[in-house]
Amino acid sequence: METKLPPASTPTSPSSPGLSPVPPPDKVDGFSRRSLRRARPRRSHSSSQFRYQSNQQELTPLPLLKDVPASELHELLSRKLAQCGVMFDFLDCVADLKGKEVKRAALNELVECVGSTRGVLIEPVYPDIIRMLVYEFFLRFLESPDFQPSVAKRYVDQKFVLMLLELFDSEDPREREYLKTILHRVYGKFLGLRAYIRKQCSHIFLRFIYELERFNGVAELLEILGSIINGFALPLKTEHKQFLVRVLIPLHSVKSLSVFHAQLAYCVVQFLEKDATLTEHVIRGLLKYWPKTCTQKEVMFLGEMEEILDVIEPSQFVKIQEPLFKQVARCVSSPHFQGSLCQAPSATSLPQVAERALYFWNNEYILSLIEDNCHTVLPAVFGTLYQVSKEHWNQTIVSLIYNVLKTFMEMNGKLFDELTASYKLEKQQEQQKAQERQELWQGLEELRLRRLQGTQGTKEAPLQRLTPQVAASGGQS
Repeated sequence: METKLPPASTPTSPSSPGLSPVPPPDKVDGFSRRSLRRARPRRSHSSSQFRYQSNQQELTPLPLLKDVPASELHELLSRKLAQCGVMFDFLDCVADLKGKEVKRAALNELVECVGSTRGVLIEPVYPDIIRMLVYEFFLRFLESPDFQPSVAKRYVDQKFVLMLLELFDSEDPREREYLKTILHRVYGKFLGLRAYIRKQCSHIFLRFIYELERFNGVAELLEILGSIINGFALPLKTEHKQFLVRVLIPLHSVKSLSVFHAQLAYCVVQFLEKDATLTEHVIRGLLKYWPKTCTQKEVMFLGEMEEILDVIEPSQFVKIQEPLFKQVARCVSSPHFQGSLCQAPSATSLPQVAERALYFWNNEYILSLIEDNCHTVLPAVFGTLYQVSKEHWNQTIVSLIYNVLKTFMEMNGKLFDELTASYKLEKQQEQQKAQERQELWQGLEELRLRRLQGTQGTKEAPLQRLTPQVAASGGQS
């Protein structure tokens, strides 16, 4: 099951070293966004919940930027930025219509100006731009050829990044998409903030795993980290390896895994492609968190495991083959079947756990690894395969198992025959032990009945001896 993210398009600004591009988001209608200056840490809400009245402030249309002389351009730009910083209540569709239209026109003009006009971004307007955070405009600002990171770093600091990350908990996916691209650009242009961004992302994930279990922007943050991991230099730093083991692997344990599993699996595979020696830690970690009762998560784990095996080194496969295929064997024996009699089949429904596990043998690279290590893999799964082929209720699973057994027979016929004979002998011994156990219990039951009858006879004997005496006394005691 392929879950790799689609290739990203090249950003308008040059990519920075150690960072893969993220595609720009779709356009969002409207520009009503709150300023980071007024941000407050809230959970599970969009930034649109923060609504401010304009206090009846009158916004009057200003001249167009292209119509004023160069000497007045920056002053007019600052005035338009100030206009765009006025907040309106967009839940009231009829309030402040004139002011909203003035602000909308100013924003459109600013976006076009920053993207097409050179020389407008001078140092005095930087604080005004960052104070008036509108996603589309701020993104054009970061990607402008005139953008100067050395100037912007005075305002785009750790506090700014922290509040930007808080906004990822928005319930609006369009807002999270913009935030994802903005944070990606910030990571690429501000080298001094890279370690801090990674650290704060780790903190968000750890709170999500062990405290909150709810954060709307996990998928988007993981997508950013996927491109960051892809740009890591070799050899990997210790902090990067710790992030994999202590954060990404435990993320598999949360209930809402299905929401971000594709991005999480992509990050894990990126690490293994960077450093193959991490494979054992990853697979043993996944086996540790393997779901016991949620079949949907189990199918996802199997899909991710196949992706890992697609990039695994043969030397690393040897280290984990036995515990891995013992788990695969347990999955093959799963009675799970997607759907029910009262539901129509869905084209998007997940396959059975057993069916997904048996897909491993359809992967040519995995099959070659199994063939090279047949003496270890086959004994780990043979007993389960043979038993399930005789007992499973679903004919599709039985057919798939027969194909796997046929593959093993062609792979190593001698070992297959030995395991078959050993399995049959083991079953005969189990049946003999079961029969002996049954006979023992039957003997114990007969002994219990004999003892019970003997006890009842002992109790009745004195009564029979006393009966004539009672009769002779006339029934008087």
